[in-house]
Amino acid sequence: MAAKRRILIIDDHPLFREGIKTIIARHNRFEVVDEAGTGREGLEKAEKLKPDVVLLDISLPDASGMSLARQIRHQLPRTRIMILSMHAKIDYIVEAFQSGATGYVVKESASERLAQALDAVASGEYFLDSSISHEVVAKLMQSPVKEAKVSDAGYGKLTPREQEIMRMLAEGASKGDIADQLHISIKTVENHRANIMRKLDIHSAMELVRYAARLGLIDVDLWKE
Repeated sequence: MAAKRRILIIDDHPLFREGIKTIIARHNRFEVVDEAGTGREGLEKAEKLKPDVVLLDISLPDASGMSLARQIRHQLPRTRIMILSMHAKIDYIVEAFQSGATGYVVKESASERLAQALDAVASGEYFLDSSISHEVVAKLMQSPVKEAKVSDAGYGKLTPREQEIMRMLAEGASKGDIADQLHISIKTVENHRANIMRKLDIHSAMELVRYAARLGLIDVDLWKE
């Protein structure tokens, strides 16, 4: 009998982790070896357990999932990474693959596609929960990662959560939409927005869009639509 694929889940929502474990338990070719709710804890457990696949959320309370993906790939090159995210926009998908992930599944599709995705990723293949072909993904992975994201002094002052909210604001998401997606209050979104504008010395929504576009964080053509 083939050894089970060992899975580590890194997501800051306990109920979602429980749901993912329930889905995985239906398939005896996988086993969840552990779970983590923060980036720091997830990296420590990944280094200790060396799982076959890490299921990773983009949004973590103490770290960017993209940054964590790069760290895991650097330290554990044999461990595959699959992003589980509520976001289905192209810029998130592109950055995920450029950061070292080889699979991307939208959370609302997890119950239907998770097992298929795990099989593909654990076998060294790509899995993309979208209409974009694998050939396009391969081409994207050959493109250089934009360095502006890490070299811009203002952007570097933002916390991972502020970076995430800044991107969502620049894409045109309302405060209510952001609050719903991130499971936080509108007041918290407003506080984050105020901190972002202050740290970046930006004074209008249009300035924020221009700033995000300059850093390559959003696709302006998609935003205009």
